[in-house]
Amino acid sequence: MAAAQAAPPGVLTIRFLDVGQGDAVLVTAPTGQTLLYDGGRSESRMRELIRQYRVTRLDLAAASHGDADHITGLIPAIALFKPKLFLNNGIASTTQTYGRLLNVVGQAGTQGLLAREQVINLGAVKLTVIPPPPGMPKGDQNANSVGLLLQFGTFRALLTGDSETPETQAWLRKYPASFLGPIDVYKSIHHGAANGDSAAWLAAVRPRNVVVSVGPNNYGHPTATALNLYRKAGATIYRTDQQGTVTVTVQPGGKYAITTERRGTAAPSPATAPSPRPQPAPVSVPPASSVYYQNCAAARAAGAAPVRVGQPGYGKHLDRDGDGVGCE
Repeated sequence: MAAAQAAPPGVLTIRFLDVGQGDAVLVTAPTGQTLLYDGGRSESRMRELIRQYRVTRLDLAAASHGDADHITGLIPAIALFKPKLFLNNGIASTTQTYGRLLNVVGQAGTQGLLAREQVINLGAVKLTVIPPPPGMPKGDQNANSVGLLLQFGTFRALLTGDSETPETQAWLRKYPASFLGPIDVYKSIHHGAANGDSAAWLAAVRPRNVVVSVGPNNYGHPTATALNLYRKAGATIYRTDQQGTVTVTVQPGGKYAITTERRGTAAPSPATAPSPRPQPAPVSVPPASSVYYQNCAAARAAGAAPVRVGQPGYGKHLDRDGDGVGCE
């Protein structure tokens, strides 16, 4: 295990953790507030990383979606630090891992937070939630991935889980180009799968650096198709399977540097901070009819239970006794 190193104060630290075939991104604000976006597929590996990077608090846990290679490591992190909020897509998975995650969230007293268009302030770091677009198949976790746009000064990073093409196409129709890009550091969709990033999506995102979170796998990740797309976009590519944990350190104002756990390579930011970008056009919160909970476990995970007639997400399938209140 590499030498322990805590996130330094006064700067934004983003670590794309080496969790093998999975995703886990640890974000520490200059004043210490901490976010864990996904947790990888191994509880023991997450415990090692918590010790290695001397994590002492967790304010916000986020699951891009409910697949095991993204949520398993959230279980020990939430149990240990009891974060205030758990951001999620509100779509319950039927796996035992997801059930254990919900149990830990409840035991920790952590409040479920259904992804919607909102801004969360992690200290001085602005987190813009990019929720799954309306109309995505309810049974498809990948297509309902929750995205996060991180901003600190002029620096911008984008995390979009395993969103794949149908979801990114819907986001392209919804958001202006000035909102989506350019992006200084971008997490590759779905570990570099062929049905993840597309030329149209990357043309809007305009990533300067791409981090592929990947480990030994039988899926062929990252695919040559994805890697070629990143090269054509002019991005520098980092891979956790080859370079270990990838760390981004951002100074106040936006100047940043990228270092890797192995080989010690770095990609410094431009010598001068980029000019201010246009402010994104205002976006409205999706209508109430777009909120859907498959079952009461999903409603509780989103912090919506009990849900009453007229409230977002209410459905007769949640109200077994027909009294107008679901998931009592």
